[in-house]
Amino acid sequence: MKKFIAIRERLPKLKALVQWGGKVSADVKDLYSFEDFIKLGDAKDQEEVRRRIEASRPGKCCTLIYTSGTTGPPKAVMISNDNLTWTSNLVVHQLNIGADDAIISYLPLSHIAAQMLDVHGPMACGATVYFAQPDALKGSLVDTLREVRPTCFLGVPRVWEKMEEKMRETGRKTTGIKKTIAEWAKAKGLEGSYAEQRGEDKPWGFFFANKLVFEKVKEALGLDRVRFCATAAAPIARETLDYFMSLYIPIYEIYGMSECSGPQTVNVPGKHKTGTAGPALPGCEMKIQDPDAQGNGEIVYRGRHIFMGYMKNDKATAETIDEEGFLHSGDIGKVDGDGFLAITGRIKELIITAGGENIPPVLIEDEIKKELQDVISNVMVIGDRRKFLTCTITLKAVPKKDPNANEYPFTDDLAPSCKSVFSAQGSGAATVQQAASDEAVKKYIHQGIEKANQKAASNAQRIGKFIILPQDFTIEGNELTPTMKLKRRIVVEKYSADIEKMYEEAANQ
Repeated sequence: MKKFIAIRERLPKLKALVQWGGKVSADVKDLYSFEDFIKLGDAKDQEEVRRRIEASRPGKCCTLIYTSGTTGPPKAVMISNDNLTWTSNLVVHQLNIGADDAIISYLPLSHIAAQMLDVHGPMACGATVYFAQPDALKGSLVDTLREVRPTCFLGVPRVWEKMEEKMRETGRKTTGIKKTIAEWAKAKGLEGSYAEQRGEDKPWGFFFANKLVFEKVKEALGLDRVRFCATAAAPIARETLDYFMSLYIPIYEIYGMSECSGPQTVNVPGKHKTGTAGPALPGCEMKIQDPDAQGNGEIVYRGRHIFMGYMKNDKATAETIDEEGFLHSGDIGKVDGDGFLAITGRIKELIITAGGENIPPVLIEDEIKKELQDVISNVMVIGDRRKFLTCTITLKAVPKKDPNANEYPFTDDLAPSCKSVFSAQGSGAATVQQAASDEAVKKYIHQGIEKANQKAASNAQRIGKFIILPQDFTIEGNELTPTMKLKRRIVVEKYSADIEKMYEEAANQ
């Protein structure tokens, strides 16, 4: 409130300030508590309300969603009333969400995923929305899950990864008969989950695995009532999906963007393929533009969910929506015989090396994460206009118990999984700083990268060198968007000196 009061003179169109909670100061002009603000409507003529409702035409802009700015300055995406009402009703129908469902809101409401699932969707069907604490993504979300026990839950990839890390850490401490039962159950869970996906019978023993393990795990996570677990907003590793499948918690991938009012393809129970983003929503046309020999090309689509354009940016609008009304996503993918979409890269994220090779970094990053999943938190491949590829590595660290707003949320202490692995390699590193200069740690990470290199599609896609960064990528550090997308340009700018030094050392070897 003090921030608004300080700049009020610079806001001539500001009519009033509404304070959600706390004591309202009588000394501030036109400052209302939320309760008093609502009462202002009692004295107004309902005719004015009707006039405003009628003025809200389907084709008029209803809201602005600003792009995350991963590839340049944010643009204002104009979403119409029709975009929102049509898409929200479609999503509610596809996911079979109704008045008995419970949803947790924790993502920023300035993003289309949160608006669609936490605001417009529930308004269309009457579902109940519970708001998480402001520090949800810093650790309190799990407490909200246990309290609310949602029936539908969308987790950005980092949320699922954090859950997986904690559960794997617990699993490493389990010994004896408990560990034997847990490993047997997870094997049955993975087999049974994929069988169910294919429409086949689950294997013998699945019933007992569910009663002994899966039901208890779901209850501990607050997911015992959940009908639909989803992930969107950024790529998720296949290993994470398989891990939750082994616990009979299928995670349904959704693909879309702000420019299409949220979703374009959705996996749903009964129509689901792990590792794909699902088929196009009914009424949404999709095709692959100029596919290569493997069927990969730019994903383009059209329908009533496509946005009006970018506000005051006709040039960017014309570059995004073609003359036939197809939205050019900038994402690369392919569609299988059943109409399921697999995302394989992003045009603007493609690395073009000095030799002219076009390289999708996400696939390489996923392989490195897979080989070093116990120690690596994030990895980013570098190599644009370079002779060879390198990467930056961040290590898993212990979160701070009570981080302040806008403060780096991790301590310098290595996560228990890191220390355990590094100790087995003969390293005594206990902090990220110590690990970054430890030869045993570097050797272990080098070995993992070499294993990932063996799966490279060509020599140009092999990683030549790496550096360990002193801090993880975070929202607070501006390396990640609020929905956990990686801002590659920011990382390169932030660590430009270290990156240049890495390439110089390679040139001198």
